[in-house]
Amino acid sequence: MEKAVDFGGGGRRVVVIGGGVAGSLIAKKLQFIADVTLIDLKEYFEIPWASLRGMVEPSFAERSLINHKDYLTNGRFVASRAINITNSDVLTAEGRLVAYDYLVIATGHDDRFPKIRNERLAEYQAENEKIKAAHSIMVVGGGPSDVELAAEIAVDFPEKKVTLVHDGPRLLEFIGPKASDKTLHWLKNKNVEVKLQQSIELDRISNENKTYITSSRETIKADCHFLCIGKPLASAWLKETILKDSTDGFGRLKVDDNLRIKGRKNIFAIGDITDIKEIKQGYLAQKHALIAAKNIKILMDGEKESKMATYKPHSIKVIVSLGRQDAVAQFQFTTLIGLVPGFIKSKDLFVGKTRKQMGLDPHIVDY
Repeated sequence: MEKAVDFGGGGRRVVVIGGGVAGSLIAKKLQFIADVTLIDLKEYFEIPWASLRGMVEPSFAERSLINHKDYLTNGRFVASRAINITNSDVLTAEGRLVAYDYLVIATGHDDRFPKIRNERLAEYQAENEKIKAAHSIMVVGGGPSDVELAAEIAVDFPEKKVTLVHDGPRLLEFIGPKASDKTLHWLKNKNVEVKLQQSIELDRISNENKTYITSSRETIKADCHFLCIGKPLASAWLKETILKDSTDGFGRLKVDDNLRIKGRKNIFAIGDITDIKEIKQGYLAQKHALIAAKNIKILMDGEKESKMATYKPHSIKVIVSLGRQDAVAQFQFTTLIGLVPGFIKSKDLFVGKTRKQMGLDPHIVDY
């Protein structure tokens, strides 16, 4: 095992574990006022709400896959997996110890994407070729990712037969039934066949004639299928660390109103890994990052803890993209579908805005 790396900093060493939308943003915000080290298995972060567009338009992913080195110009990046935490250090899979004064856990969900950006871009290209080669496509699931993927394909490839199969009674069950009904009507108008309250027995697929059997014994023929399943939280490794008693029954880290892990003065958690009672969305993870960054700065500057910012769970505000122009949006007092919410999100999926927030050109990628 290597000796602990002491970068100095006089109590200003910040280690961020996880380089998703939350971890990357807090690392960027603190890099010029703290001694920042970002630990992430991948060399890039991906704007998650833009990923489905990359399947129908691979070139779109060029702007939504951002190498950590592009925005982390005054910090250190360690391309590795964190495997242990002590009260003073983080241990990586290679046996490297990275010392911290403040620690941020932002590991989110356990994705299995390639380490290198170009390899991830190649995956998008392969998915696109799979879509283009198919005459009929089945999407399994009724959550936002499933609905958005079905919509993206239906809009960009209207000649293809798209079937959406969901085992629940309605689409988008995490928001109100009015939004679900509007979305169902929109998909049907785009010739997407929607089958509700049915599941697919994926282990009984016939590779010869591409036949899928539903739980209602219906037969669906499709050249290919996409399954947008939920990913587990990337928190199992914490069970062997000093934070082993800081997770709830779902593996989420228990945080206080300042986004510090309960019982800890200098360890924060942000993003999907937290037990905050709200819908897990990327823009809320970014809000976590901004609050935690402010609080770490307050602590580093020796100010009173009473000055720390508090985070309040946000009311439901959801925009689900439906292709390149339309979207369905649920706000506190109204539900909209069509061009108006689509104008807010669907054309660029907030990619330019996110790149600008990271200090990058919103339009141009130079690799």
